[in-house]
Amino acid sequence: MKITAIEAIPFAIPYSKPLRFASGEVHTAEHVLVRVHTDDGIVGVAEAPPRPFTYGETQDGIIAVIEKVFAPQVIGLTLLEREVVVSRLARTIGNPTAKSALDMAIWDALGKTLALPVSDLLGGYTDRMRVSHMLGFADPATMVAEAEKMRDTYGINTFKVKVGRRPITLDTAVVRALRDRFGDEIDLYVDGNRGWTASESARAMKEMSDLGLLFAEELCPADDVMSRRWLVGQVDVPFIADESVPTAADVTREILGGSATAISIKTARTGFTASRRVHHLAEGLGLEVVMGNQIDGQVGTSCTLAFGAAFESTSRNAGELSNFLDMSDDLLAEPLQIRDGYLHRSSAPGIGVEIDPDKLAHYRLDRS
Repeated sequence: MKITAIEAIPFAIPYSKPLRFASGEVHTAEHVLVRVHTDDGIVGVAEAPPRPFTYGETQDGIIAVIEKVFAPQVIGLTLLEREVVVSRLARTIGNPTAKSALDMAIWDALGKTLALPVSDLLGGYTDRMRVSHMLGFADPATMVAEAEKMRDTYGINTFKVKVGRRPITLDTAVVRALRDRFGDEIDLYVDGNRGWTASESARAMKEMSDLGLLFAEELCPADDVMSRRWLVGQVDVPFIADESVPTAADVTREILGGSATAISIKTARTGFTASRRVHHLAEGLGLEVVMGNQIDGQVGTSCTLAFGAAFESTSRNAGELSNFLDMSDDLLAEPLQIRDGYLHRSSAPGIGVEIDPDKLAHYRLDRS
């Protein structure tokens, strides 16, 4: 079970349509596939999705820090020395998705070595999660049509609506159109990606107060501390901290400081090891949890599903597991399938995915 080599492979897959939200716009999934090799011939995999406008990471930066900084500190350790890995990676500031992908690839390799699914190693609560679909910036008719397609094709009935535009009526009109079209047949919540001020957020939430929203997520900037505390007092639904809680320490600060009342766990930024810490902290504080998405491909989505299905609290709410539907292709030999609004995790060892070598060869950027 000794780690002998680590690869960081850049790849790029276009989106079928641009993804637009308050903190940026994405046209191509320029991600990194991380592979961890062991002396037993096992290969663990995970996906690192850069978010330069959120965490400052780029595809080239992820490759550089894994190959030049992390690999020399990890190679030679065993798959069981995960806390040693965490400790050594923590010496380097930032780089959350690079650290997380390496952590999850190690867990994947461990699951394959033990012939057990990672989800069972973590907790084994369930084999499925309800799926929430993200609706990005567009006019009301377009977003209603997309929601109709998601319901008809995949049975999805929970939608996270991206908001944060100005004037606020651009977005409140969309949410109202969705509620008018579907009534109580769907669940709705909103995510501002830090796009509005606290006062704009409060006005928008007041305008939508009759629409039965489940949550409001990161409506205003994470560093606007006093305004966030004021806003939480104005909002009558759980206020989800997302970009503001990349670590368990951040969760403690945000919740005890009154800046949020629920959290989003994203395995793409906290891996499995740190996500487990965040989950246990959330349980102790009595917080609602949503499994978030970092515009992951199917490898990353499989990681989110493996963790979310492992615990009761993380599987209670619909997880954000459908962003890969907006990609024109993916790397898996057997693509994920959403049916009747659910995504079922694989019973195969590790995170339960197999990379298609031909697809990887086609989309990787480090070989001509």
